[in-house]
Amino acid sequence: MKRLYSKTLEPLLYAIGYTVLLLFRAVGQSHQLYFKRKEILEQMFIAGVGSLFVVSIVSIFTGMILGLNTGLGLRDFGAEGQIGLLLTITLTREMSPFMTSLILAASVGSAMAAEIGTMKVSEEIDALEVMSINPVRYLVMPRIVGFSLMVPVLCVYSAALGILGGGIVGHFQLGIDMISYFQDVYYRISSVPGLKDLYVGLLKGYVFGLSISTISCSQGLRTEGGAIGVGQTTRKAVVTSFLMVIFSGYVLTALFYK
Repeated sequence: MKRLYSKTLEPLLYAIGYTVLLLFRAVGQSHQLYFKRKEILEQMFIAGVGSLFVVSIVSIFTGMILGLNTGLGLRDFGAEGQIGLLLTITLTREMSPFMTSLILAASVGSAMAAEIGTMKVSEEIDALEVMSINPVRYLVMPRIVGFSLMVPVLCVYSAALGILGGGIVGHFQLGIDMISYFQDVYYRISSVPGLKDLYVGLLKGYVFGLSISTISCSQGLRTEGGAIGVGQTTRKAVVTSFLMVIFSGYVLTALFYK
């Protein structure tokens, strides 16, 4: 029993503690934000512009699929005109932050873990420490800040494209008037519950981005075993990020929508 504990729980607890401590250390370097603005903007560009095409395609087709399935289900009750309201709620509250975060975790987060992991196994991290350069300030903090700031922006962009995709499907396949559709969207977003959905979605995007970037950097800094270790680090970073997004998404929904 003791041997099983040492093989399972100890590495897990160490990984959790290391990742949380790394986040606190990155927050402690926040006074260097101005001096690291170039690196932060570079990470924002990588996470934002670099992922724009994939996010756009996935978002618009997700909106079209949701709009078609929702409209077909509501048409049996003569309420297909309500898909604007339902899509706005679904996309702003849940689907856009969730979908965008998974895309970024698989693309940008994995690259982040692989990049830092390669630097770790090639002893570049050790070289930075020998030159009295803090790896957290030099590598981790700009990535966490840039990534976590861009995820909420992409969430809004994703929700807008999803709503547009749903409107296109609703008009051409379900016969819904586009003006009425977007009036329903505007009515929902401008209402108090709609604003709450939007703010909760933005909060989820920021929390997801913070989690993914911290986990990816943590996995990269703990890489061992050469090229094989880098591959394992990338896989662990993506899997752990996915699980964290699902778990934190449920917790945030449970907190704000009781």
